[in-house]
Amino acid sequence: MMIADSQVHVWAAEPADHPWPQPPPAVVQSAEPLSPDALLAEMDRAGVHRAVLVPPSWEGYRNALCLAAAQRYPDRFAVMGRLPLDAPDSRDRFSEWRFISGMLGARLNFRRAAVRQLRDGSVDWIFRQAEADGLPLMLFVNEDFEAVGLVAERHPGLRLVLDHMGAQVEHRGAAAFEHLGDLLRLARFGNVAVKASALPCAAEDDYPYRSVEPFLKAAFDAFGPERLFWGSDLTRLPCDYRDAVTMFTEHLPWLGGADRAAVMGASLCRWLDWKA
Repeated sequence: MMIADSQVHVWAAEPADHPWPQPPPAVVQSAEPLSPDALLAEMDRAGVHRAVLVPPSWEGYRNALCLAAAQRYPDRFAVMGRLPLDAPDSRDRFSEWRFISGMLGARLNFRRAAVRQLRDGSVDWIFRQAEADGLPLMLFVNEDFEAVGLVAERHPGLRLVLDHMGAQVEHRGAAAFEHLGDLLRLARFGNVAVKASALPCAAEDDYPYRSVEPFLKAAFDAFGPERLFWGSDLTRLPCDYRDAVTMFTEHLPWLGGADRAAVMGASLCRWLDWKA
């Protein structure tokens, strides 16, 4: 069974002549850099074959490290890039991404005040362009899922993936999944998928994190194995990488066979059109 991680951040040390716009958030387990080569070693120990690299927010909008890793190891890494949606040159930059080896699409943050952009029309250009170019988008959203539904409805050819099952993973238990019902209503749109990522962070208990299982099962029942993608968000996990894998592969009696293979990587690679 191929295991593909739907989200891992990698980064290099902060360059003295080009400092980060902001420090790493407190939820990151270590401010020490995680290089692509170090991640490969972690993946091999955990039994993970592929990983989608997402540049971390504190670096700004720097995709070069991730892209270099994906181009060096195309069978192990691919990239969902970041770009500032309000920058004058972003439309031109994004229009070139479908020609860049290793770049599969974009990951966009619509948390907090930025969530209004899903409704005000200011970023509709990227939804139109991504649909036209066949590039999927990963959305970091944990409220106003109705607005995500409006985007999905207006752009039926646009593949959307929502981070962390829409959870507020800085919280625990039911508080983390306050908006799960709103997320599940998006399952009626066939172009919306969900990442079951960072779930140990939202658990109220220790490994194998039984407290998140009811929420995970509800997402599986709604979206099915073709639109639910395992992921770690490794650098914020409170556990070992291997534990993030085996909580799915060894401790969910309702997830087995072809469904397990789909959730653990096959469906993600199909959705992102990752053929390497």
